[in-house]
Amino acid sequence: MTATIIDGKAFAAGIRAKVAEHVARLKADHDIVPGLAVVLVGEDPASQVYVKNKGRQTHEAGMKSVEHRLEADTSEADLLALIDKLNSDESIHGILVQLPLPDHLDSDLVINAIDPAKDVDGFHISNVGLLGTGQKSMVPCTPLGCLMMLRDQLGSLSGLNAVVIGRSNIVGKPMAQLLLGDSCTVTIAHSRTKDLPEVVRRADIVIAAVGRAQMVPGDWIKPGATVIDVGINRIDKPEGGTRLVGDVEFDSCAEVAGAITPVPGGVGPMTIACLLANTVTACCRANGLEEPEGLTA
Repeated sequence: MTATIIDGKAFAAGIRAKVAEHVARLKADHDIVPGLAVVLVGEDPASQVYVKNKGRQTHEAGMKSVEHRLEADTSEADLLALIDKLNSDESIHGILVQLPLPDHLDSDLVINAIDPAKDVDGFHISNVGLLGTGQKSMVPCTPLGCLMMLRDQLGSLSGLNAVVIGRSNIVGKPMAQLLLGDSCTVTIAHSRTKDLPEVVRRADIVIAAVGRAQMVPGDWIKPGATVIDVGINRIDKPEGGTRLVGDVEFDSCAEVAGAITPVPGGVGPMTIACLLANTVTACCRANGLEEPEGLTA
């Protein structure tokens, strides 16, 4: 293998340390503690693990962490009333409603009920619009983490050819906007893209966020390209049991790429680290204070 392995765990630990440092300064200089409220509706096992990890890491960074766990049959009116209450709570700077929501709840309606300034997931339609027009916004955590790793690995991204595989609202589209903001030439590729291998081969940066296990083989990768694998897929092992893999075929891509993120241990740890960073950023903006350096887009 020739590629540099981008260690997401170590990078995320560095981001969390910067967050904790900034939180300590906010407390010492201004007597302010950034607060994050997480709302979980129902019993989804993966969501419960995420929420537990978010709570632990929020506490470790010295921030206020509030969890609201609601029954799966909670009404839309009750959920919206809780969001309204959190919107007006001055001790809460970030609000996150854990997705997916139970089927009877309208996710778009719920997300857009959050005060855009407290929308630390960056999913509110106002933040999507602000990001799309190059204005100050809350940026979705996973794409923000990818951008931070790319800047760390490559320095300036200006003029580089980037291909984002996947057009989701959560990763693909905001990732493309962030790369445009850093002056990349950006192509969004997807299931209908003609001659996808050829499109990917032109890229200096490949972001794979399509949700299909090991879809991108090494012969699609331009020698020396940087590969960021956002996919998390569980596949069966020949000897029984399962293992996690990304959207790229790691071994064959690592032989060609200049740098690559592994799965697990690449992009994954960055998501919660960037959630904490976004909460600190939201807190600083709410109080008219300087935003933390190196924690925003």
